Amino acid sequence: MNSPALRVEALSKTFGAHRALDGVALEVGAGEVHGLLGENGSGKSTLIKVLTGVHPPDPGARLEVHGRPVPLPLAPGEFRRLGISVVHQDLGLLPELSVAENMRVAQAIAARRAVVSWRAERRRAAQTLARYGVDLDPAAPVAGLGDTERALVAILRAVDELGDSRALLILDEPTVFLPREGTDLLFRVVHELVADGRTGVLLVSHDLHEVLQHTGRVSVLRDGRLEATVDSATTTPAQLAELIVGPALAAAAAAQAGAARPPSPAGAVARARVRDLGGPRVHGLSFDVGRGEVLGLTGLAGSGHEDVLPLLYGARRAGGGSLDLDGTALPVASATPASSLRRGVVYVPADRRRDGGVLEESVERNVTMPVLTELGSRWRVRPRALRARAAELAERFDVRPRDPGAVFGTLSGGNQQKAVLAKWLQTGPRLVLLAEPTQGVDVGARAHIFGVLREAAREGAATVLCSSDYEQLATVCDRVLVLARGRVVAELTGPDLDPATISDRVLSSTALVPRQQVRTPQPQESRS
Repeated sequence: MNSPALRVEALSKTFGAHRALDGVALEVGAGEVHGLLGENGSGKSTLIKVLTGVHPPDPGARLEVHGRPVPLPLAPGEFRRLGISVVHQDLGLLPELSVAENMRVAQAIAARRAVVSWRAERRRAAQTLARYGVDLDPAAPVAGLGDTERALVAILRAVDELGDSRALLILDEPTVFLPREGTDLLFRVVHELVADGRTGVLLVSHDLHEVLQHTGRVSVLRDGRLEATVDSATTTPAQLAELIVGPALAAAAAAQAGAARPPSPAGAVARARVRDLGGPRVHGLSFDVGRGEVLGLTGLAGSGHEDVLPLLYGARRAGGGSLDLDGTALPVASATPASSLRRGVVYVPADRRRDGGVLEESVERNVTMPVLTELGSRWRVRPRALRARAAELAERFDVRPRDPGAVFGTLSGGNQQKAVLAKWLQTGPRLVLLAEPTQGVDVGARAHIFGVLREAAREGAATVLCSSDYEQLATVCDRVLVLARGRVVAELTGPDLDPATISDRVLSSTALVPRQQVRTPQPQESRS
């Protein structure tokens, strides 16, 4: 098709005195993967909500789909009839249902048949899966799938729902909680989808490298305005960062990221010693972390690096090993989250929405949970003291908005992460366990989080950071351990702490541990 899949012009949206969108013009070509970037609050979510009929735009906006003018505002559900579909970060799947039921239930209901033939629906789902080379059993329950498979089901469900009328698929942070290999598989499917030359994809992400790798063009919103649309092939991550936050903040973030890390004292006694840690995918793992040191753990998906932190914290049952903190060793198998907190161990999980906070509660209640007894007595809490502490933490950790009464679930991903870090780092922990701390976080919030981690290190905390973001590891860590099949296969320090070297060691890691050396994994048990 010669006409673009989607074109919007003069798109504005005002909420009271605040203009969330200001004259935005955006075009997504048929057969194009188009990136949409911007800080939290830049207008990305408002744009998507206008395109899906959640918000009416201000008068004067124009919308075309495949060259056909579409009157605005859109009626409820009209965006689907136009061939537009959205896959949100939470995916919107029902874990209790099967793959086929999740993919086909909407069509089955819309058909208004007295009886639904789920055998036929499973066959249709299988055809869609096969068309895009996704090897999944349509009868498998979604609850048993991994994060990558769930994301693929959500994307193919959106494609299936639109049928032949599809024009635009909007992917809103679809890879936030995926391992690197899962991201590659997902984008293979996305590129096959647009290969027909009639479907466009609008990719919303905070991962600048990912966007440049998988898109043809990128549009950047700043303060509700379209700052620029650039060609991905001729643009660098640094140039994108400057478009997103402005030259001054981009320079400050780059300077902070490149600032020299204070070296860990040579020969200093380790603050934390892990010995012979065992679990389903971890086998006799031992390492030390010094006072003020940030130790990185990484590896391919399934290498075991993702399991180390929940095992140490007691969120999952360890098969053996010990954790020595400041000279006191205890078996990890008996650890629980409560006992870890009493020892000064805190854990910031990768999925902050599911595991890091209570979405329905206020920021105040979330961040003051660990210090209720400190700010009250055995019998009562002091509301004024709680509000004062929450306000102080919001200012110190740059949680936006600065409203302790704001509902945690309404915050952007970056501000949720800053609130979770504020909750735990205020306790002055001895050992900080961090999983993917800047996942799905914009470039400005990312720089602030790096600063927070360095401040905790200066105050003496030992930190273990598990991540698949090699640039983050190179920026923040003093050392990086690469794991393969549950064992350490490389330790990187000094000049080897750069993203290219880390990537090379990770990709070659499995060749260093023969599969026959690894015992059969045992079932994993979770603890609340």
